[in-house]
Amino acid sequence: MRPTALILAAVLPLIAAPALAQEAPRTVQRSALSMTPPVPQEDQALAAAVASTTRSEADRARDAYRHPVETLTFWGLQPGQTVVEIEPGRAGWWNHILEPYAQATGGRYVAVNRPLETMGVEDGSADLVIVARAFHNWHRAGRTEAYLDAFFKALKPGGVLAVEQHRSVDGLNINDTAATGYVPESWVIQAAQRAGFVLDARSEVNANPKDDRAHPFGVWTLPPVRRTEQDGRTLTAEERARYDAVGESDRMTLRFRKPA
Repeated sequence: MRPTALILAAVLPLIAAPALAQEAPRTVQRSALSMTPPVPQEDQALAAAVASTTRSEADRARDAYRHPVETLTFWGLQPGQTVVEIEPGRAGWWNHILEPYAQATGGRYVAVNRPLETMGVEDGSADLVIVARAFHNWHRAGRTEAYLDAFFKALKPGGVLAVEQHRSVDGLNINDTAATGYVPESWVIQAAQRAGFVLDARSEVNANPKDDRAHPFGVWTLPPVRRTEQDGRTLTAEERARYDAVGESDRMTLRFRKPA
C-alpha cells in the first residue's frame, strides 16, 4: 500500500469516532502526581447509564455541572467493579447512574449510610469508594478520621477512594469554612494521607471559577438547593438570579489509592 493510503487509513477512523470519545481527552486532566494517568476510553455502558431516560429531567440537567462521564472516567470506574457510595442521600444522584451501570456490566453497587456500622462489603474487596460532598458534615460531627479508616479497610490493595467536594480557598481554617459547606482541598488531602491513602491525581473537571463562595446561606444558596430565606434574611429577586447564574459550587475532584 502506498504511504499516502496508509496515512488516510489511520486518520479516517479517528475522524469518524463518536463525539464522546473525542471529548474525553479534553476533560480528563493529566496530573503531575500520576506517572501513568488513566487513558480515557469510551465506556458505552456508562454513556448509556448517564443518557438513560430513567433518570429524572432534574438529574440530567445537573450533568452540565457534575460531568458524570468525565468524573467517573477520571476516578477509574471499570465494568465489573464493586463500587461503594457513601451516604448517597435521598436524591441519589450518583446512585441513578452507578446502580444501572453495575447491573449492566456484572459489577456490584453498594450504598452505605452508616460506615461505622457496616461498609456493606467484605474487608479488602471494594474497587472504588465514592464520597460526594460530605467532608464538611463529617468534620463538624468529628467523624472524618473514623470514616476514612473504614474506607481504607474496605478497599482492596490498589483500590480507589474517589472524592468530590465543595472547595474553599486553600489556607482557610476548616472550622470556619465547614459550616458554609466548603473545605480546603489541602485539608482533605492531608486527612486521607493520614489514613494511609496516597494521592494519585487531582482534576479540575468540576471547577467553577464563577463561585466566589461569598453566599449568605453558604453553598446551599447555589443550585441545586437554592436556599432563598434563612434567619430572617430573604434574597431579592436580583440576588436570586445572580446566585442561580453562578451554577453549582466550585469543587475539588480527587483520586486517592490504597497502596498495593
